Amino acid sequence: QVQLVESGGGLVQYGGSLRLSCAASRRTFSSYAMGWFRQAPGKEREFVVSISWSGGDTYYADSVKGRFTISRDNAKNTVYLQMNSLKPEDTAVYYCAASRGDYRVFATDYWGQGTQVTVSS
Repeated sequence: QVQLVESGGGLVQYGGSLRLSCAASRRTFSSYAMGWFRQAPGKEREFVVSISWSGGDTYYADSVKGRFTISRDNAKNTVYLQMNSLKPEDTAVYYCAASRGDYRVFATDYWGQGTQVTVSS
């Protein structure tokens, strides 16, 4: 079992930045691919970005390419999501996810509880 705890969400103005963090409970964190998903009101949860277990490879949804950056620190069991140039359409609950599989075909094994990100226009 892996517990994931997100933090860093909040209210930000259009064009602003936020950095989300996700702390994992397990020492085997480095063996998991990690990802971020988001769910806006009335919409389905959607993939945002993923990162390989080593941190050397990443995969982004087109909607966030060039604005968001994922990274991880395996020594701290933490994955980060730096979000820049935020838009109102980025407003959603953001979920951290862990997968035993390939970061390119992300099948979630564990979810965090989510953190709200609200971008005002």
